[in-house]
Amino acid sequence: MIKITLPDGSVKEFEKGTTPYQIALSISEGLARNVLAAKVNHDVVALDFPLETDAHLTLLTWNDTDGKAVFWHSSAHLLAAAVEQLYPGVKFGIGPDIENGFYYDIDFMEHSISSDDFSTIEAKMLEIAQARPKFERKEISKNDAKALFAQRNNEYKVELIEDLEDGKITLYQLNDFIDLCRGPHLFDTATIKAIKLLSTAGAYWRGDEKRKQLTRIYGIAFPKKKELDDYLLMLEEAKKRDHRKLGKELELFTFSPAVGQGLPIWLPKGAELRERLEHFLKKVQKKHGYQQIVCPHIGNVELYKTSGHYQKYGVDSFRPITTPQDGEEFFLKPMNCPHHCEVYSLKPRSYRDLPLRYAEFGTVYRYEQSGELHGLTRVRGFTQDDAHIFCTPDQLKEEFIKVIDIILYIFKVLKFENYTAQISLRDPENHEKYIGSDENWDKAERAIVEAAKEKGLQTVTEIGEAAFYGPKLDFMVKDAIGRKWQLGTVQVDYNLPERFNLEYIDANQQKQRPIMIHRAPFGSMERFVAVLLEHTAGNFPLWLTPEQAIILPISDKYMDYANELKNELEEHNIRVQIDERSEKTGRKIRDAELKKIPYMLIVGEKEEAEKTISLREHKVGDIGAMTVHDFVVMVNEKIKEELA
Repeated sequence: MIKITLPDGSVKEFEKGTTPYQIALSISEGLARNVLAAKVNHDVVALDFPLETDAHLTLLTWNDTDGKAVFWHSSAHLLAAAVEQLYPGVKFGIGPDIENGFYYDIDFMEHSISSDDFSTIEAKMLEIAQARPKFERKEISKNDAKALFAQRNNEYKVELIEDLEDGKITLYQLNDFIDLCRGPHLFDTATIKAIKLLSTAGAYWRGDEKRKQLTRIYGIAFPKKKELDDYLLMLEEAKKRDHRKLGKELELFTFSPAVGQGLPIWLPKGAELRERLEHFLKKVQKKHGYQQIVCPHIGNVELYKTSGHYQKYGVDSFRPITTPQDGEEFFLKPMNCPHHCEVYSLKPRSYRDLPLRYAEFGTVYRYEQSGELHGLTRVRGFTQDDAHIFCTPDQLKEEFIKVIDIILYIFKVLKFENYTAQISLRDPENHEKYIGSDENWDKAERAIVEAAKEKGLQTVTEIGEAAFYGPKLDFMVKDAIGRKWQLGTVQVDYNLPERFNLEYIDANQQKQRPIMIHRAPFGSMERFVAVLLEHTAGNFPLWLTPEQAIILPISDKYMDYANELKNELEEHNIRVQIDERSEKTGRKIRDAELKKIPYMLIVGEKEEAEKTISLREHKVGDIGAMTVHDFVVMVNEKIKEELA
């Protein structure tokens, strides 16, 4: 018999060889109908996986991220099986699950494919799924695997097999389709009920622009048609909220081929918005004891070799900058941390000096491939709201709580109300993967877990997902239409203090290593603005929006009063413009609504005579007559409420 520990802590005994599906069935028939896969200790396995030893078991359903991943990976194989039937002779690259759905890279050879063919492929996928074929796993030797795919004229799979270790190679078969795959997969296709192919794109084999370009087909699948319908509605809403579209309409940022791909240019309104975000966070940080620093955009290559960033980001970075000095090379900064370590090391430090908190809005550069660039969310130059805290092990928990406080305040002000904190810990079975003493790791992990608990965070814990240099806490936020984004990260680091030989003198006059905390509540200004744009659909909070009000004179006769109003409002720090066009008032109102300006101040003969305004609010409509003083009070109260 073996002992199986379930997520609620209960322990049950089963015979050796019992499968997760049998355990699900022993709990309830309803669970057995809905279970998709299982997690045994830290590994995701298929439902027919035989359990041979004591283990922790989690039964995965559609509500679990890992359950969706298995469902979508299996759907990718279903796509390939359908394509192979419809287009004989095609060759397959890779077909993984992704955050929302799946894709498959396919060499269509002499066949051509477009979105016009999607309905035919979807119909074939559903036809196969309804027959409920099984996903059959087979172990195979390296030589036999190479021979199998060579016989099928698939050089892509043969190349992949070369990198695999003999004795650990598996295939999965679905009807006649055979794929090189480690799995796991669904037991069969019965639960795949609704399918939608979304788009095609070109994808160079193994991401190498010198290799052949394959056709990547993106798709998504669900266990219920209603879930697919809801997802497609969300996609339509997402198109309306696309930050690239809104950024252009609201004149926030642009890109210029002459400047270079992935290098955003902030236009006046966007630059002001960005400055307000920076000022907002700097004010919060000052209350929490941060010191602002400014570091260069470049550094000597040796700096990044010491930190390890040259080895990690060298391939994905701009080429080193050479100088007239023989052998001297500089590097565009890929991260701010090495510079901050240099600031710490400027002079001897005592435990009385700690914690030290250095903050910087530092611009960094990475040479992302052109095919991966996407608006502001994936760029080659971006500014991080970076800070590094140097502290003692005993200070770690308190510092973590203070960082969490900052992140939660930002989420509250910007109305990110639906979030989960992911605690990433080390793999207790593989200490060799990590640096730092077990004692420090235990303190760091305990500090993160306790800090998250004290703050009442909704958390998920991922064992084995810690960085090699320390555990971390990532905040996963759902936006207004249900999409998930990572915003806010806190990481513990033993690596850089070791590499830079950072020290402090403790109370016993002994040299000790500080612990380093990396934190970035926004992540990067570019990505954060993109997410905020899509979350709010461009309807920013009043304190942040580029234009808080616009004055709409009903004719040129009232332009003098409009200018008088503008001057008075600007004296009260209200951002206001005048629509000076000779257009009808209705047209001016429509245009102001499209620009998402919160308040429209309509002025004519009556308003000028009474020194008032006729107020209209974006998305609300007419509010009525109001004095300028009352409008100023209303705006200030609204901003105060937003920032409370």
